[in-house]
Order: sequence, then structure tokens, then C-alpha cells
Amino acid sequence: AEPGNPAHAIFERFLRAGECREVLGCFLELCQQLGLQGSGLQLYHGLKAALNYWNAKALWSKLDKKAGHKDYDQGTACAGTKCLVVGAGPCGLRAAIELALLGARVVLLEKRDSFSRNNVLHLWPFTIHDLRALGAKKFYGRFCTGTLDHISIRQLQLILLKVALLLGVEVHINVRFEGLVPPTDKAGGWHAVLQPSSSPLTHYEFDVLISAGGGKFVPEGFKRKETRGKLAIGITTNFINRHSRAEVEVAEISGVARIYNQKFFQNLYNKTGIDLENIVYYKDDTHYFVMTAKKQSLLKKGVILQDKADIESLLAPDNVNRDALLSYAKEAANFSTNYCLPDLEFALNHRDLPDVDMFDFTCMTRSENAALVQEHNGSRVLLGLVGDCLVEPFWPLGTGVARGFLAAFDAAWMVRRWAAGTPPLEVLAERESIYQRLSQTSPDNTNKNVSQYSIDPATRYPNINLQAIKASQVDLGGVSPVSASPVASGAVCEELLSWCQASTAGYPGVAVTNFSTSWTSGLALCALIHRFPMSLHRDFDSIDPQDAIQTHQMLLDIAEQELGIQPVLSSAEMATLTEPDCLDLITYLSHFYQIFGTSPEVEVSKKPLSPPGTRGAILFLSKLQKSRNLAHKRSQAPGASPACPVPPQPPRDRTGENSDACYFCGRRVYIVERASAEGRFFHRGCFQCRRCGATLRLGDYAFDEEDGNFYCSLHYPNPASMDLPREEASALPDGVNHPKSLWVPRAELQGAAEEGEETGGRRKIILTPLEKLSLSTLNLTSEAEPESPLKPARLRLQAAPGALPALRQGQGAWKEEEEEEKIDMEKGRQEVPGAGTDPPARATILSQYPEPREEEKYPSWKRTLARRTRESQMKRFCRAQAIQRRLEEIEVTFRELEQQGIKLEKLLRDENESVADQQTQWTNQLLYLVQKKNNLMTEESDLMIAVQELKLEEQQCQLDEKLRSYMNKEDALKTPEDEKAEQEILKQLVEVVNKRNILIQLQEEKRLSELRA
Repeated sequence: AEPGNPAHAIFERFLRAGECREVLGCFLELCQQLGLQGSGLQLYHGLKAALNYWNAKALWSKLDKKAGHKDYDQGTACAGTKCLVVGAGPCGLRAAIELALLGARVVLLEKRDSFSRNNVLHLWPFTIHDLRALGAKKFYGRFCTGTLDHISIRQLQLILLKVALLLGVEVHINVRFEGLVPPTDKAGGWHAVLQPSSSPLTHYEFDVLISAGGGKFVPEGFKRKETRGKLAIGITTNFINRHSRAEVEVAEISGVARIYNQKFFQNLYNKTGIDLENIVYYKDDTHYFVMTAKKQSLLKKGVILQDKADIESLLAPDNVNRDALLSYAKEAANFSTNYCLPDLEFALNHRDLPDVDMFDFTCMTRSENAALVQEHNGSRVLLGLVGDCLVEPFWPLGTGVARGFLAAFDAAWMVRRWAAGTPPLEVLAERESIYQRLSQTSPDNTNKNVSQYSIDPATRYPNINLQAIKASQVDLGGVSPVSASPVASGAVCEELLSWCQASTAGYPGVAVTNFSTSWTSGLALCALIHRFPMSLHRDFDSIDPQDAIQTHQMLLDIAEQELGIQPVLSSAEMATLTEPDCLDLITYLSHFYQIFGTSPEVEVSKKPLSPPGTRGAILFLSKLQKSRNLAHKRSQAPGASPACPVPPQPPRDRTGENSDACYFCGRRVYIVERASAEGRFFHRGCFQCRRCGATLRLGDYAFDEEDGNFYCSLHYPNPASMDLPREEASALPDGVNHPKSLWVPRAELQGAAEEGEETGGRRKIILTPLEKLSLSTLNLTSEAEPESPLKPARLRLQAAPGALPALRQGQGAWKEEEEEEKIDMEKGRQEVPGAGTDPPARATILSQYPEPREEEKYPSWKRTLARRTRESQMKRFCRAQAIQRRLEEIEVTFRELEQQGIKLEKLLRDENESVADQQTQWTNQLLYLVQKKNNLMTEESDLMIAVQELKLEEQQCQLDEKLRSYMNKEDALKTPEDEKAEQEILKQLVEVVNKRNILIQLQEEKRLSELRA
């Protein structure tokens, strides 16, 4: 490098530039200094040749490696293709970079002239690797250092903008896209309507348009569809980060959700009146918090002034007290960090106001198609969507930038196929086939080898079928709409009756001729259950027809516990059925038909049929609740101990419950809206905790037989041994950026955890909370000496197969990246002119590599372990949020079904206004709604099993932290109380692990059952 070369100084300013206009200005100045013009890869090659400077050469090396991938055909795959990209958000910039690498001419428009979004994005492992491969650390030295796995939107845009400029993308700010102009004659091409209309780009002809303009801007021709959940109000806030030591020491919160950490949110509410569903805290340029708040809490705290049904009006600026909102967000941030962040001061947004925003994400929209083609005067233009205008992300899942990047790669692959001359219908069909996979992607179901990711979908999506949608199914406007299947017509009741007759044929005393008197003795229902060998009830001959009520109660219990079929009538009502009640029985029997039914023409199979997978889920949840009730009884009995069971108490009589009256409110409960638990019937909306009023779900409640009330798990009066008491601050998952140590005797270690330190016959094994005892990573066994308490010293940890190789692979990746940084720093010291005598120049170079923070000084393998801990916490949070979102969508769908079902049932029971044909049609429609309800209940049951698993994971994580704090303490310093507490924690930990093991076994049984079915 030449001493004093001004181009080098300009390039350094370009690398460090922190504003959009500054970046563009520096790049223009650099090109002028080097005498370069033009765009595309030709400009990039010119920069490489002209800028022979160590820091630039390190960047060229990375970009050359990227550009050398076979998918780009040495930058010729899309030569001659002219693209217009709308929007300089992360997704638009990422798409522009890929198109430039393919050799296309790329023009990018952005209506703003600054990047001002402080909000922080969670990065999936592949996005981190992808950005590193683009040289992200050359532009932002702190990118994903240590255990960081996130970045502010502004910093991400700056990185991608700089890469795009270097690769020859033409970026124009303060230009707004307003529509397309078709060619006026066969010789012309497609243009854009722009503001200002004086922009020279109004004359730019292009044949590909990629829109990344956000959810509120979708080009004409694309249709949107909406998924709706219950009301969800999000709040984001940013505070100034002064990077003080006190701020550095405050742990981040990868994400905590009410669905598995109810105690933390209850503590928050009790202390502050703030009621949240979840909260996340990241440190970046700012202290960033994002949370979901409950409407009633916002009303009580005066944030929302008046309750309004319309969401837009509810959150309108004139209905929001801005000062109260700031106070609400600040108090939530303080509490969640245990008041350890000093002097919280709001960062400012682009309007110079405190950066706090409240928004609604009740409804999420997505485009029905990912691409379409428009044709006019023989000229075609390919339109594609990426980012929010393709799929609006549900922010708590951290999917926005990850799926946005995936969509950018998919769009680039589509353009590659387009440029290769693939017929338009085939291009669209393949693009829509890939688009089908996008909304289901997660780090778990995408390919694990992220270093192999490219624009080729097969490198990212396992077992992708690029022909899932055929060319015959699309037109130039995208996928042709497929008409929904019509509601089943015909004599459904007759079909159901025929099936019941065939299923009960041959049983003595059973003659099914109707849906009323044929069932009152209980023999017909017993025969129906007995016909299919899935039941514990085998002895048909033992049924006493004279005791019909008790017989029906037993049969209803069997169907509920073994099949997950909720009763629709009480046993007393079943024993006294009359013709007007047949509608209830028809809907109840339709559940059996849905599980075991065959077509009327086929003889009922003699082969044992496997019940649906929810059987195990419902049964397990039922047992879990019953064991909780039993433990409560034991704890309440005088002088009782866990080893001294309480004699069972006779249950309250529930055989005579009135099925059409809600157990809670007493009002009429119609068939489709009817839910039941513990033999009680009620509206789903009335199923609430007696103490706090929280909405309960089937499969996640506690019932007290003594007082007949239902409770949430937090407020059920459990014995102390079943609670996991925690301080408010420790109710959150461990957020420390480096793992603590667990000491175990070396003789007790089986397997070879090679990393660690030898100290006096003990090996210091660094393990993260969920890695030590998680069934998926480590196997835990424990032994107890005869007639002695379970001893912590007997705890054995065994490395599971594949755990250590995966760990070493991760260590190797980070080690390689660290070596690159060291090489770059050394080159900087050697090649910077006058580095030894020119302190300002040396400071300029080394400013790219700031002094590492405390956690960054740890060896790479320790940081890898800490990163894995954070990833597991984030994975748990994302799973919880995905489950919560789906449960809310199911709840909304339930309400819609209930409204339709109530209307139909009223028509059916009003005999004066109906004729036979109408009744048949309405009955068919009602049974169709019941079937949809059953399917939703099946899905809800599976989700509730996943909720139980998350709760157990959280309990295990918390117990693990407690156990580690005791085991780190020297034996000589432990008090008898310490030893007793340690033993108790270990017992609880083993219980949690065993419960998780049961869940895993049930899930395996469920999968096998589905395969057999």
C-alpha cells in the first residue's frame, strides 16, 4: 500500500460509516478517487484491481469466495437481465446482493434517506453464517461476537448496503415506487411510476421486479389472505446503551413466555399491575425490549383511554396516553432486569421522540402467491415478493429476517430460472412449490449444514419437491384458486345409524333402530366400545342393564380417558334419552364414527384399529391432573406424608349434571360450544381459574374435588414439594453469557468429555443447564443406597452419542472465524503505513477490532457452550410463542364454529319452521361443524402436550441452576440445611426428568399409532 494513499482513508471511512447517506457519499467519493464508473460486477472487479489495500483485500477474499459458487456461473447466470428491487430493508438488500452475484443489472429504490430502526432482530445460525460470508465483521467488528445472536435492523441494513454497493448495485434514495407502466409498443419494455417523476429512473426498462416494500405495500395483482388470533398488542421500546460495566453485566432475556413461566408474570402483575404474555430483552446499539401486553392491563394503567371493539380505533393515537405508555414500558423493563439497568433513558426514533411503539399483530397477512407474470404487447415482466409483503412475520418467533433471507434466496433462484429461458408457467409453479415450505421453516426443519446453503432450494430445505405444484395448476397470475370441498351432503344420519347397527350386530340385547330409546340401557354404547379392541372394558356380559346411569358413567369415562372423546350428555341424560334429545347423541356418536368409521358398503373390520394419537396425550394429561389432586389430598390430611397415602375419598356425584346448562354461568350451552371436564359442562369462554380468572384449556388445569372449583396450575393449592419457589429475578431463564461449572467426581464420569481441566482427581466439566440433564443431550441415572436418602455424589452424567462431535464441530467453526480475525489484525499492524509511528492511523485500523468484552475473553469452546445455552432458551421461547399463536388462532376458529352451530341447532330444535329435507341438510351441516371442532380439539390436545413439555424443560433448567449452585460449594462449607436442600432439589430434578421421559414415550407411541393407522 502506498503511504498516504487517499483512497485507503476513504475506504476506511466507508467501512465505518454509520448513516445511509454517509455510506452512499463515501462510496461515490471512493469511485471518483479511483476513476471508476458503471455498475454490476464490472464495477466490483474494477474496485478489486484499483484498491490493493490489506483491509480491502481481506474483504475481496470473502466476496470472491462467495461469488465463486457454481450457482452464479461466474457472474453470467443472469447476464442481460435487468432487475428493479423496491425497498432497502434487510430483505430487499439481501435479494439485490444475490441478483448482483448472478450478473444481473440491479437498481434498488428506497423512499427514505436514512436507516433509523433501532429494533433488534434475532438471527438463526444460518443467517449468522451467511452474513459472516459476506464480510459482516469487516463493517461491524462486534457482529455476533461472544454469544451474541442478534443485531439491530439499522446495523444490518448498513452492512448489506455496503456489500450491495461493492457488488455494483445501483442504490437510489428518496425515490418512491408507485406502480408499473406497460410497454406502449412491441419494441418497448416495462417502466415504473416513480415519485419524484423527474427521476431519471423513470426511463429504466426492466424485466424483473422484486418488491420488498413491507406489508403495507404489495404490487397490484397479488392477493392477500389473513390469519387471525385473539387480540395481541405488542410494545417495543429502546433505551440508550452507554456500554457501562453495570449495563454489560445485566443478562439478556432470550425470551420468556407465560405459557411456561407463569410465576414470573404473576410476580410482575402483583408488583406493578403490568400484565404481559411474553418479553424479550437484547443489548445492541440500544437496550431493546419487546413484549405483548394484555388489553385490560393497559386500560387499568391508563395507557389505553377507552375500550373499543375496533382494534384500529383502540390503538389510535388519540386513544393512547403516550406518557402512560412510556411509564408502562419502562417499568416492565426495570422489573424484568431486576432493576439493575442504571438510569434508563429512552433512545430517540427518526422523529426525535422516545422510541416506544405500540402495535397490533392480531391479524397476520401473507400473499397467496409468491410471484406472477404480466404480459403486454408481447413483453413480459416477472414480479416477485420478499420480506413482509410476502409473509408478515410473527415477531416473537424471530422468523422475520430468517424467512426473509430464505425468500430472497428463493426469489434469486426464480430469476436464475427465468434468465435461463425456463417457460414462465414452470418458473411460477416451481416458485409456488418452494413457497409452500416457507411458513413452516425453523432451525430444526431446515438443513443443518448451513455452510452449504446457496440459492438452490435443495441446499436449504430437506426433501424439497420442486414439482409439488404443476405448471397446469398455475396461470401467469400465479396459482389458480382451488375450490374448497363442499360440505358433505346426503343422509349423514342414516349413514351413521347404519354404521352403528353394523358395529353392534350380534351383541345380545342390542337392537339399534334409532338415536334415542335404543341407547338408554347402555348396552348399545357398551357394544360399540367393546366392538373395537382398544378398551380396558372387555367383559360385555358384566353390564347390568338395570343400573343404566352407572353403566353410562363408566362408558363415558372410558371413552374420554382412552379416546379423548368428551361427553356431550351426562350419564343420567343418556339413560333417559327421548326423541328431542337425539341431536346430542348423534353428535356424540359421530366422534366414534370419525375415529373408527368405515364406509357403509364395507363390513366393519375385524382387525384391531389403532385409536388416534391424541389418546395417549389425553390420557397422560388426565393422569397428571389426577396425580396432582392426589398429592394435594395427601398434603392436606392430618399427619399425612408422601409415604403415607390418604384413603381415597368418594368423588362428588356427577352423573346427573345438566349438559345444556353451563357449570359456571348457568346459561344455555349449545352442542358445538359445549366443553366438558371432570363431568362438568360449560362454555369454553367460561372455563377460568377460580382465583385469578385466567382462561383455562383442556389439558392444562387443576380441579379440586372438595370445593368443585377449577384452577390454573399456579393457583392450585399444591403441596410445597410440587411448587418450584423462585425469587422474582431468578424466575427468568439463565441469561448469563458464559456457563458456570459443575464439579463431579472423575470416577463417576462415563464416556469421554475431553474438554475440561484436571484438578485433584476431579475433572471440571463445563456444561450448560439443559445440556447436563436434557434427555436429548445427556442421559441421567441416579442411585440411592438402601435405606438412605438419594445422594448428589451418586449423580452420573453420560455423554450421549453424537453430543461431543456436534460440540466440537461448532467449536471448530468459531475457532476458524477467530483465526481469521487474528490474521486480519496482524496484517493491519504490518501493512498500515507508519503503523508503529502514527498512533492515529493505528487507532483507525484497530478501531475495527474493539477490546473484547469480559465474556469474549473466554476460550471459543466455552463461548460455543454458552451460545448453545442461549440457542436452547431461544428455541424454547419460539416454540412457546408458536404454540401460543396457534392456540389463539384455534380459539378464534372455535368461536366462528360456535356461532354457526348455535344458529343451526336453533333451527333444528324449532320444528315449526323446518321440514324433513331442511332438517337433514341442517343436521349434515351441524355434524360437519362438529367434525371440524373435533379436528381442532385433536390439534389443541397435541399442542397442550407440547406446553407440558416446555414447562418441564423450564423446571429442569431452574432446578439445574439451583443444584449447580450447591454443588459448586465446597463440601466442608456446606451446612446441614444446604445438604438437605441439595438432596431435595436433586429428587425434584429426577422427578422432572422422569416426567419428560414419559412425555417422550407417549410421543413415540403416538407416532407409531399414526403409522399403524
